[in-house]
Amino acid sequence: MVQLKNKNSACVEDYLERIHELISEKGYARAIDIARALGVSQSSVTSMVQKLAVEGLLNYEKYRGLTLTLEGERVALAIHERHEILKRFLSLLNVSQKAQERDIEGLEHHISDETVQALARLSEFLEQRAYEAESRTALT
Repeated sequence: MVQLKNKNSACVEDYLERIHELISEKGYARAIDIARALGVSQSSVTSMVQKLAVEGLLNYEKYRGLTLTLEGERVALAIHERHEILKRFLSLLNVSQKAQERDIEGLEHHISDETVQALARLSEFLEQRAYEAESRTALT
């Protein structure tokens, strides 16, 4: 997984995650779109975007959209993967969608990579067991 240089990594991760989602959905990300998605002011977005550009995580030109650098894309994909692993695990536990969204936002920034990978392995194991049980039921 990924360790960010920035000590305010939870906030940085939220920004990178949203920027990546917007680019994936729309093909671009603008400060106004990021502000809406995160519920923050446009000036806060501009400040963070400038920091992320200095850290080499995105390319930013004033009054234009922004793009993730290769490193920014790598970090954003790792954040997305961690999010999806937690979602997969909580779904296996039948946690409601609303609770998942709330809990993942809290968990994803504070859980170790080791634990995330253990949850991924456990999820895979549980899914395999469920598939095998389903297959046995279908045969009878």
